[in-house]
Amino acid sequence: MAKLDLLKYPDPRLRKKANKVAVFDEPLEHLINNLFETMYLDQGVGLAATQANIQQRVFVADPQENGGKQPFYMINPEIIEKSGELKWQEGCLSVPYAYEYVKRANKVKVTYQDKTGQTLTMNAEGYIAVIIQHESDHLDGKLFIDLLSMVKRDKIRRKLMG
Repeated sequence: MAKLDLLKYPDPRLRKKANKVAVFDEPLEHLINNLFETMYLDQGVGLAATQANIQQRVFVADPQENGGKQPFYMINPEIIEKSGELKWQEGCLSVPYAYEYVKRANKVKVTYQDKTGQTLTMNAEGYIAVIIQHESDHLDGKLFIDLLSMVKRDKIRRKLMG
């Protein structure tokens, strides 16, 4: 496994939409392992391949609730249902030291593939639903700060650009 270099905002490569994964092979499994290693080393709870400038629709996550590891990954995720609303304080490994409350759906239903290409469905609520939405946004070239007011976005941009 290897730690990946992460892109930092405002790098324009974070705005690229990832390509659908079509080949389910050993390099894909290595990518998933490297994403997990990088996420844990950088103390994140989720990481999309696009954050490492790898334009594939893959993300890993581990909400680490109740003190234990609960890792999962999704390939080609597609949120097919959203309901409810909540506000959650989010941060991002590509937008360091910025934490803001963001409105998200409280519940999501997502279809995705595993590393063998099998299609699965997950219903998620609360924190895990937030993580799935946040990481799926990355795969579409969106950042959590895009959901903030222009004033808050500008404040974060100024802070990060020194």
